[in-house]
Amino acid sequence: MSEALKKTLVTAGRILAAEGQRDYTRGHLSARHPLDPDFFFMKPQRIGLEEMTPETIITVNLEGEKVEGEAPRHSEAFIHSEILRARPDLNAVIHTHPPHAVAFTALGRELQPIGQPSTIFHRGLPVFADTIDLITDQARGRAVARCLGQHKALLLKNHGIVVAGVTVEEAVYHALLLEDACRLQLLADAAGGAKALFSDDEVSKLGERLLRSEAIKTTFAYLARRTGAGGGQSIGGKVGTGFPPMH
Repeated sequence: MSEALKKTLVTAGRILAAEGQRDYTRGHLSARHPLDPDFFFMKPQRIGLEEMTPETIITVNLEGEKVEGEAPRHSEAFIHSEILRARPDLNAVIHTHPPHAVAFTALGRELQPIGQPSTIFHRGLPVFADTIDLITDQARGRAVARCLGQHKALLLKNHGIVVAGVTVEEAVYHALLLEDACRLQLLADAAGGAKALFSDDEVSKLGERLLRSEAIKTTFAYLARRTGAGGGQSIGGKVGTGFPPMH
């Protein structure tokens, strides 16, 4: 189970990198340990998202301390540890710096339901504006977790995004659609701003439709094929790609 989950993390890293969220070695993602909820697997420092292998993945506890693995942990491990501590319903966390999302955070505007990607955030998209600095201690990690609240995505002002999910696949889905939503709004704003939007009810219906498990599973499987990555299994087997193991 643990090895399958690590392979899913590897696939997720390759997908994020291929979709423009690599930012050199600075992005990171994690998944709660399938056998002990007080620990989680995490991409290590010093390598890119697309360079992960099951062997390089480290294990960290909810205090933010590395307990297993050769490579050093990211200084922002507290984003992961504090969200996973505060949200036992979630099992995966991603922090990246996608350019359109970062640019959008600097505008101080709310995300509008301009296109399909933005509809999944119809329940709200918090913005963490305490600092542009790294989240390098428990206090800041707890502040990010409080800002996230019961949502699954937030914007770090002038910094990046934090997204979470019940599965790794769901977290990746949120990360990609959030960047798409920010890009669409920047395009609309550059052309003079959106002139027509649908009702809250219509937006909510589409958002819920796009968040169905099957939509998440299908998207992740497609992106795994497109990047040449293999598959794995999500926590609890809730969502899996159905692809053979990576070599």
